[in-house]
Amino acid sequence: MTFYSFRNIHLCDTDAAGVLYFAKGLTICHEAYEAWLNSLGLSIGQMIRDRNIALPIVHAEIDYFRPIQCSDRLEIKLKLQELKQTKFAIAYSIFSTDQPDKLLAKALTIHVCIDPQTRQRVTLPSKILEA
Repeated sequence: MTFYSFRNIHLCDTDAAGVLYFAKGLTICHEAYEAWLNSLGLSIGQMIRDRNIALPIVHAEIDYFRPIQCSDRLEIKLKLQELKQTKFAIAYSIFSTDQPDKLLAKALTIHVCIDPQTRQRVTLPSKILEA
């Protein structure tokens, strides 16, 4: 399963050197993750309101290969990498739409599914397991 998302880089995303602030890379990945969940019919907002499950990130990493600057338009490729009953990993590849053959950054997030009341692991929603 591969999902594509797009994002423009705004001035507020950059640091004093004019490049993407390092922590914003994971924010951009998380935005793509939320869009993917929405495409499956799952809403993080609804999960929070219902308090049936939570999908916390237990590991995150990102590597940058080229500068990302204000006004760049990015394509974020999200790929489900590992899927178990209570856990999944997502790999992200970030490209510029101007140079789609040049990898700008890559990231990885690992999520677990828990009951927010007990904080114990529970089975992932079927929509994720089927993805």
